[in-house]
Amino acid sequence: MNITRRTLAASLASLALLSPLAAQAQAGYPNKPIRVIVPFAAGSTTDIIARAISDKMSQSMGQQLVIENRGGASGTIGQALVAQAAPDGYTIMVHSSSHTVSPSTFAKLPFDTERDFAGVTPISSTPNVLVISPARNIRTLKDLLAAARAKPGSMNFASAGQGSATHLNAEKFKLAAKIEATNIPFKGSAEAVTEVMAGRVDYYFSPIAPVIGHIRTGQLLALAVDSRKRASALPDVPTTAEAGVPGSEFNFWIGMMAPARTPREIVNRLHDEVVKALNTPEVKERFAALGADAWTLKPEQFDAYIRDEIKSNAVLVKAAGLEVQK
Repeated sequence: MNITRRTLAASLASLALLSPLAAQAQAGYPNKPIRVIVPFAAGSTTDIIARAISDKMSQSMGQQLVIENRGGASGTIGQALVAQAAPDGYTIMVHSSSHTVSPSTFAKLPFDTERDFAGVTPISSTPNVLVISPARNIRTLKDLLAAARAKPGSMNFASAGQGSATHLNAEKFKLAAKIEATNIPFKGSAEAVTEVMAGRVDYYFSPIAPVIGHIRTGQLLALAVDSRKRASALPDVPTTAEAGVPGSEFNFWIGMMAPARTPREIVNRLHDEVVKALNTPEVKERFAALGADAWTLKPEQFDAYIRDEIKSNAVLVKAAGLEVQK
């Protein structure tokens, strides 16, 4: 093979750039605290899951995993921060399925959702629950559908931001149920829950964690969960399909990602540490209380899952006629 001096020089330069990361991946990682970017506010389900996992990973890895909440713009502010971070394993992200929605709901993003991230693993699959204020005098999903159909367009629903996973969940439900309702976006779940409890917004497809206490005290009424099977934390609440709306299931997941080009050794180490944390009694107990099911995939499988979900969400966004944000 004939190799020119210029080609050889370029190859050596590339190796020189890669060598510090490769060396770091193989020896001494981690040797300082790791930033965990959560693109939502503290107290959100994504935040709670991230903290539960990070606490155990800190103990196992011998370095602190420090949660940094960077909410706003349906998670895209935090995503951009991670996409632009050094691919050295010291800045990672715990995000939700909103990660695969933003490519279809934003005309321009300061990152490429497929190319700028390396999947580590999903962490959990958590059903969303449709909640409403008891003051609405609606007791079942059938009642909600009847009210929506009696006055088309009069009903509204909360979401944790325009284009968020909770927004897309509600849109999928609307299509399957053949009803009209208006999205009222908020900065996160906490604000959305408050507005529904106060009766200023009709309903919300919420992750279970922020609302389960309110359901138990009677401040919110749970009409249905959007999963294929009933949630272990809410065994008496039917699925949306059981309650009469087949085809409305939505997989709300939370997972860990790193910047693209993070050395494979580091990605694999993070994956193994998440799996180890999920198998501890403390995390299992915490997840059971949240109604979350532990769920993992190999990094390459998670990357493939994300690519497929970006495509399927694009179809759903188009079918729902959602406005693309400029």
